Amino acid sequence: MKIEDLEKKFQDRIDAGEKIEPKDWMPEKYRKTHIRQISQHAHSEIVGMLPEGNWVTRTPTLRRKVGLLAKVQDEAGHGLYLYSAAETLGISRDEMFRQLHTGKAKYSSIFNYPTMTWADIGTIGWLVDGAAIINQVMLTRTSFGPYARAMVRICKEESFHQRQGFEMILTLCNGTAIQKEMAQDALNRWWWPSLMMFGPRDEESPNTEQSVKWKIKRKTNDELRQQFIDITVEQAKVAGLTIPDPDLKWNEERGHHDFGAIDWSEFWRVVKGNGPLNKERLKARNDAWDNGEWVRDAAMAHSEKQAQKEELKKAV
Repeated sequence: MKIEDLEKKFQDRIDAGEKIEPKDWMPEKYRKTHIRQISQHAHSEIVGMLPEGNWVTRTPTLRRKVGLLAKVQDEAGHGLYLYSAAETLGISRDEMFRQLHTGKAKYSSIFNYPTMTWADIGTIGWLVDGAAIINQVMLTRTSFGPYARAMVRICKEESFHQRQGFEMILTLCNGTAIQKEMAQDALNRWWWPSLMMFGPRDEESPNTEQSVKWKIKRKTNDELRQQFIDITVEQAKVAGLTIPDPDLKWNEERGHHDFGAIDWSEFWRVVKGNGPLNKERLKARNDAWDNGEWVRDAAMAHSEKQAQKEELKKAV
């Protein structure tokens, strides 16, 4: 069958809402796009453990410590699901880690910002996980089967993380004046980076049009960003916090909030490795990889020993 015929048949399956499975024929660009997107998603989950893990020993109460430990553990699990999904496309986990550790592969720009106060942890749950949910619920219906199935479990847990974060912010806002000021300060610092999480404007995103056609994405970056803003503005009102955007206002004609200009130069600077903590995050991941070599070696040796035992049993 000609490549043009295969591509038409593939697109017909996509248009019909069918899921594409690993052993199905797919265009090479579809495979590479998914490897890039799923691996970057997995890297974001793993790197995202760092800013929160930094606060595990400094939580204000035992209840908060248990909740934060559970959340960090969840993020590790999300990375595992996603690396496993990417591996079905023919890339090894070692190669994905190599790309991360050398800086070839990217992860969400949001995780290159520091967590300076306890309020930052609540704000990450509220804004960062809130943004993730809006993007990831869409991915439960993405066209690649393993990715869509992994996202069902991930979204359930991310929803809990978002509620946990917002509850932490509400607690601070209902506390002392200093606590509420701390929550407002965190919102001021995390608001714009959270909007950048959805990626560049549609006209500057080279992959959006094709991703929508292949139903890798169901909505564009700008559509998802607008949805996030409309939801979060109302949540900020409940908390009694002020969104740090003087141009923010409701547009009755559009049925959405208008908002100010995003500093895209900052976004690209962070993406290219020049954010506040880019170098520190990569160093932490490389150190963890190097220090964990003995664990990987031990696990492989045990696996090989078990395989040898099985072979001896068969021989007997």
